[in-house]
Amino acid sequence: MNPEDDIRYYLQQGARILNLTLSGEQTDLFVRYYNLLIAGNRQVNLTHIIDAKDVALKHFIDSLTCTSVVDFSEEKSIVDVGSGAGFPGIPLKIIFPQINLTMVDSQQKRVNFLRWVTQELSLSGIEIYHRRAEEFGRGESFRENYDMCVSRAVAGLQVLGEFCLPLVKVGGFFIALKGPDMETEINEAEKGIRILGGKVKSLHKLKLPVTGDGRSIVVIEKVENTPSKYPRRTGIPAKRPL
Repeated sequence: MNPEDDIRYYLQQGARILNLTLSGEQTDLFVRYYNLLIAGNRQVNLTHIIDAKDVALKHFIDSLTCTSVVDFSEEKSIVDVGSGAGFPGIPLKIIFPQINLTMVDSQQKRVNFLRWVTQELSLSGIEIYHRRAEEFGRGESFRENYDMCVSRAVAGLQVLGEFCLPLVKVGGFFIALKGPDMETEINEAEKGIRILGGKVKSLHKLKLPVTGDGRSIVVIEKVENTPSKYPRRTGIPAKRPL
């Protein structure tokens, strides 16, 4: 098969296992997204995964695994912190066009790529910001403004909690898409999560379709307002995790 056929085949295989139904239009958008990713990767270091099968499974389907544990079917405001090449935000937007998506990344070149993809795929209801997560979380118009925050393999959970929980409304959720072994990381992060107003609600373990690679989805509920001093200034969360 050629790369576009591989994308279609493995995308459909993975989606079926996740109980997702992709329309022909949505599948076409993923194929176009793949082509844009490969073209953009020649100019900017976006990903080391470029094989069509691997992109379909390890980027697109991996981004959609959270749909097996969280309901994205309603119109919700979602912020993707550390979007990079658009994962998981853009795959979620393709499948659930009704969500209002905000994507945040610290590198201007990646932000330019995200804006190009959004324009080329004619995706509406998306805002994209070139900001550090700590700076973004202190902005009055963003703080505790979102129903849900998603982030995929950006940092350890201790650090990621301080990036993400300040953005979530009380009653909302922070969804971390992580690797297979999370128990120790969760234990180390729980104190900081409580300080930030969160509570670990559940841990879901799964395997990627076809590849069998292990993944974890950590669901954290926002139960109280985040104290105003968080997130701390740029660089501090990583240097001195809560």
